[in-house]
Amino acid sequence: MRRRGGTTPVAACDYGEGGRGMLSAAGNSYGRMNRLAATRFDIAGIGNAIVDFLLPTNDEFLNRHDMPKGAMSLIDADRAMKLTAAMQGGITASGGSVANSCAVAAALGARVAFLGKVAKDEMGEAFRREIAGHGVHYATPPLEAAIPTARCLILVTPDGQRTMNTYLGAGGEFGMDDLDETIIMASAVTYLEGYLFDPPAAQAAFAEAARMARAVGNKTALSLSDAFCVDRHRGSFRRLISQGVDILFANEAEICSLYQRNDFAEAAQDAARDIPLAVLTRSETGSVILHNGAQVEVEAAPAQVIDTTGAGDAYAAGFLAAYTRGESLHTAGTLGAKAAAMAISQMGARPPAAELRTLLG
Repeated sequence: MRRRGGTTPVAACDYGEGGRGMLSAAGNSYGRMNRLAATRFDIAGIGNAIVDFLLPTNDEFLNRHDMPKGAMSLIDADRAMKLTAAMQGGITASGGSVANSCAVAAALGARVAFLGKVAKDEMGEAFRREIAGHGVHYATPPLEAAIPTARCLILVTPDGQRTMNTYLGAGGEFGMDDLDETIIMASAVTYLEGYLFDPPAAQAAFAEAARMARAVGNKTALSLSDAFCVDRHRGSFRRLISQGVDILFANEAEICSLYQRNDFAEAAQDAARDIPLAVLTRSETGSVILHNGAQVEVEAAPAQVIDTTGAGDAYAAGFLAAYTRGESLHTAGTLGAKAAAMAISQMGARPPAAELRTLLG
């Protein structure tokens, strides 16, 4: 764990008289929580620092390479190199689920920091330059070991479904020593990425990050990321949630997997019981937000589906950007839905910042 100068929380008066308050219940007007206003950052993301490689393809390519359509599979360095060679004509961009959310949230006006590990190599430097270019504070030292920067090989079929093959590389080396206590304590919400949950060192770091945030009255959010992640780590996710997750982001498959339910309504009831604020997305059906016994339903924003990569990342970004500004849960969900619609209407996980800013009116 590291403490650093230059990331000390600032006073609430920096945001105007009285500071910015957080809202505490569903609807358009509800009580203020002044504590979360007095932070330097709205969001501190912790996740995989990955370079994405995207290729439009077809089901035949997926079958030839034995890929479950729509899933995220962890692969080793050898398979990563072979698939990269087979993906001729792909598009390269910096990625990682929570890193994507951080970039989108920054474009939507949030003050954002990111913690994640890259190698001291060309791809790592490219990631560092790009995320900083989005206005995200990023200062995690690079990995000195001979492990390359992580990459995610994304195959997009004509129906917009994305199949991801992830080599964690340096990103999977994130651990307790990479936690920046000063940043976490200076952030209204610390947002944890489920995809990073495979390495035991990262699991321990997540628990410690949640403890740090809780110690100063800040919030911890968790994205379940993928139903396959939940299948692998259901018990560990449930323990982490019980130990201090304030906000949970999950889609229908993920929340049903977490509670081993076949029915979404039953899984949502379980989430409402266990989690102070559960934000559950259901693709074109919209989203359901559960808080303190209240249920807020948000319609999906219309979109022409080109590539579903990053839809959940963009939704979480829009939600958290509005939530940390003190907007109502419905307004936060609506901004999340609009950001997600923009993400799936183009190739890649990060819509241009100028287009995202149009969502702010």
